[in-house]
Amino acid sequence: MSKSWFIWGVAALVVLSLAGFGGWVFNLPSERAASTPAVPQEEADAALKALKPPKRERPLIAVIGINDATETTDYLLPAGILRRADIADVTMLATGPGPVQLYPALKVEPDATIATFDAEHPQGADYVIVPAMKPHDDPAALAWIRGQAEKGATIVSVCVGATVIGAAGLLDGKRATTHWYFLKQLRDETPTLRYVADRRLVVDGAVATTTGITASMPMMLTLIEAISGRAKAEAVARDLGVEQWDARHASDAFRLTRPFVTTVLANRMAFWNREELGIRLEPGMDEVSLALAADAWSRTYRSNATSYAGSPDAVVTMSGIRVVPDRAGADWPDGRRVSTFPDRKPADALDQTLDAIAARYGDSTTGVVAMQLEYPRR
Repeated sequence: MSKSWFIWGVAALVVLSLAGFGGWVFNLPSERAASTPAVPQEEADAALKALKPPKRERPLIAVIGINDATETTDYLLPAGILRRADIADVTMLATGPGPVQLYPALKVEPDATIATFDAEHPQGADYVIVPAMKPHDDPAALAWIRGQAEKGATIVSVCVGATVIGAAGLLDGKRATTHWYFLKQLRDETPTLRYVADRRLVVDGAVATTTGITASMPMMLTLIEAISGRAKAEAVARDLGVEQWDARHASDAFRLTRPFVTTVLANRMAFWNREELGIRLEPGMDEVSLALAADAWSRTYRSNATSYAGSPDAVVTMSGIRVVPDRAGADWPDGRRVSTFPDRKPADALDQTLDAIAARYGDSTTGVVAMQLEYPRR
C-alpha cells in the first residue's frame, strides 16, 4: 500500500477528531443491555395462522434478488433451509438474466428471471422471500414484488429487505421490524410503520419482517411450521443445529457501542493488514454453512472471503444451488484458507466460524461480526 494512502488515513482521523467524532464515540455506551421478553402464546399462534399457505397445498416459494447486489445470507439461507425441508417448491429468481452477485461474498446462478417465472406461473407465488438489496428501490424488483402481493402472495422480508418492501408500499400502517442499524432509515422512509421491539420476526397479515441477517433461520423454521406443522419444523431445526426459533429477541443488545465503533475504526484504518481468505467450493456442500462462513469472514473489516474451485463451472450445493467460483484452476495459499466446518451442523458451524475469527483477530472483532449479523451468540 502506498504512502499516500497512509497519509490520507491519518488526515481522515484528524478531520474526524476535529469534527467531534472522538466525543461522540466517548458518549456511546460501553456495553450492550440484554433482556429477552417472552412472546405471548396468542401472538405466536396468530403469526402461524397468518403464515398458512394462501393458495396451494404444496406452496410455491420465490426468493427474489437483483443481479448487481443482493445480500449473501438473506438470499441463500431461505432457499437452502426451505429446500431441505421439502415442503414447498422453491425457486431462486433474479430481475434479469445472468448470475446474482451477492454481498459481501459469493455469486450464484438463479433458477430463472422474474419474467420467466411470471410466464410459467401467471397466478403468482404463495410466498415471496425478499432479501436486502443495493439499491433497495430497484424499479423492476419493486414492481414485481407489488404484483405478487396483488396476486395474493405472502411477502416475507429478511433483514434490510424490509426497506425493499417498504419502498414497494407494503409496510404502510404495518407492524414490522428490521436490522437494528437500518431501523431509522426504514422509519424515515415509511413513517406510518409501527416498529415492534424485542421480536426477531413480526407477522402482520400477509407481510412478515425480521431483524438482522441470522434471523432468516428462525423465520424459515416458523414458515415451515406454518406450512407443515411443528414436528417437521423440529426435524429441520435439529438438522440445522437450532435449539429454539421463536420470535424472542433482545433488541437493546444490538446497537452502536463504544467497543463496536472503535474496533471498526481500528480495523478499517489498518488497511495494510487486510486479508483475502479462500473458501473452497465442493459439490454437495451445505449452502447454509457456506453462506454463514463467507458472510462472517467478510464482515471483520480485516478480511474478505473469496470462493475458489478447480474449474470456472458453477458448483452445485446440497440443495441444488449453483455457486460460481470467484477464482478457478488454482489452490489457495496455506494459512489463508477458511473452513465452512462441513462436519458440523450449520448453526454450530457459525459458532465455530466466530471462534475462528476471534482466534485470528480477537474477541472485539468477533463482537463486531456478531453485531452485524444480529446474532445472539449461544
